[in-house]
Amino acid sequence: MPELPELEVVCEVLNRRVASQVIERVEVLPPGGAIVVRDYTRQGLAAALEGHRFEAIARRGQFLRFAVAKSPLWLVINPKLTGRLQLATPGDKRYAKTALVLTLADGQELRYVDQKTMGQVYLTARVEEVPGYAGMGPEALEISLAEFKERLRPFRGEIKGILVRSEFVAGIGNAYADEILWAARLHPYRKRTQLTVEEIERLYAAMRATLIDATDKMRVEMGEQIHREPRTFLNVHLRTGEPCPRCGGQISLVSANQRITNFCRTCQPGGLFKGM
Repeated sequence: MPELPELEVVCEVLNRRVASQVIERVEVLPPGGAIVVRDYTRQGLAAALEGHRFEAIARRGQFLRFAVAKSPLWLVINPKLTGRLQLATPGDKRYAKTALVLTLADGQELRYVDQKTMGQVYLTARVEEVPGYAGMGPEALEISLAEFKERLRPFRGEIKGILVRSEFVAGIGNAYADEILWAARLHPYRKRTQLTVEEIERLYAAMRATLIDATDKMRVEMGEQIHREPRTFLNVHLRTGEPCPRCGGQISLVSANQRITNFCRTCQPGGLFKGM
């Protein structure tokens, strides 16, 4: 699932290469396009977008928001688990699950590909009506320590589950929650109520450092290939059974609530389950 670091880099590339381009053609491709495209305006994407250009492209949490120039409309993308954007030429082979293609004036195509058709592409005049958008908390890299502590206080559950809740802070998903907690040396199943003041401050510092570092590395590894999700630099996520890069202990795996969690039981002691 693309998270803050990936989407931040995707947004930067799109603003360089797409925002100034007139959209000459819009194709909503079956069968995936009929599932992922949600037209709240009932104008049709082709009628609404052809002949226009995107004025600015921004990231908000795990959404991408495209402002349509000289129009009240927005294109909002929530890629969820498998949605990806791709910049290609018309001659490049289309992936099987390509759902949307925008042909731009310079000849390149912006494609939305979703292997499991789990994401959504919304055309709307009000971004607030996009499900999950209005309820997001502050950006993970824009929140102060004091606000972080204040927003954390009402939650009483497991700390990883809190980190991935967009109403707490926006931009963190499953992968970077694992990385943040590893950096903070906190067990993912520790209850928020068990955390000391020092541990909460360590968590905040780890969140900032992890996301900034990952974004810097993603700029190098992803480059202009925005459909890729290179994560070779991750320390624990999806590294089950490998040695912990900090202590050498074996990285553990817990699969619960349709979520994979990786952590080092040596570096991140505690939790609810014995033997973790």
